[in-house]
Amino acid sequence: MSNFAPHIQELIEDFAFLDDWEERYMHVIEMGKALAPLNDSERNEATKVKGCASQVWLVSESGAANPAIMTYRGDSDAFIVKGLIAIAIEIYSGQSADDIVATPARPIFDALGLSEHLSAQRANGLGAMVERIHADAKRAASV
Repeated sequence: MSNFAPHIQELIEDFAFLDDWEERYMHVIEMGKALAPLNDSERNEATKVKGCASQVWLVSESGAANPAIMTYRGDSDAFIVKGLIAIAIEIYSGQSADDIVATPARPIFDALGLSEHLSAQRANGLGAMVERIHADAKRAASV
């Protein structure tokens, strides 16, 4: 059906069960509500994602293994944006830095039905989050 990794295909299938965009929108918000909160100390300039209209913080950690396994945690002050963070984390967290760098987000967001339903501002913010995830993974991959 696709060339997506199994965990991404599972996410796409979860969204496919939802009948319309309103149900998907609510699912995105619920995914965001399920995120573990960041500590106050983690909400700082170093973790803040530039290019998002809402406040967005993204914490990345890389394991010592080679290739490095990346984990991501995030938060936002906006429910839908927090849900978008949850989707990005679902796609990229727990993957090797090399796999993250090799996984473009746009085809996944298209398959989820997000691309055509997000406002330009939210789409730009989501793009900024993915750029940050990829940049962190590139740094970890080059170590």
